[in-house]
Amino acid sequence: MTFVVDASIVVAWIFDEVNAATSGARERMRREAAVAPALWWFEVRNALVQGERRGRFTELRTARFLRDISRLAITIDRAPSEPGVLTLARRHRLTVYDAAYLELAVQEALPLATLDEALAGAARTEGVSLVGEASRPSADRGTDY
Repeated sequence: MTFVVDASIVVAWIFDEVNAATSGARERMRREAAVAPALWWFEVRNALVQGERRGRFTELRTARFLRDISRLAITIDRAPSEPGVLTLARRHRLTVYDAAYLELAVQEALPLATLDEALAGAARTEGVSLVGEASRPSADRGTDY
């Protein structure tokens, strides 16, 4: 099954940030494809250049990381729904950038991998599952105790 990957997840990999979302997305990437809006390309590279400027890593490490992620099965979606993105941005007070990830997940009925709390909250509200987050039992289920 495919999922939507946010730039925050991929960037966290170079910073060695490990949590359920980053680990879950990395594991899924080993056996599944991912999809991202076109802005993902720019967001990842901007974060890497910012990391270089802050002395977190070198240009060589950036180049290697970009080579490594280019081998991953990440498809870039270049056709967002403008009304959908704007509606979600307004409804959840998200940036248009974050709403682009959510719109893709909603339209394709795909789980979302993100570290952004506002985006994750909006995804939950929209009924989008999150990579690395355990499914919540529905209110009509009984407990197992």
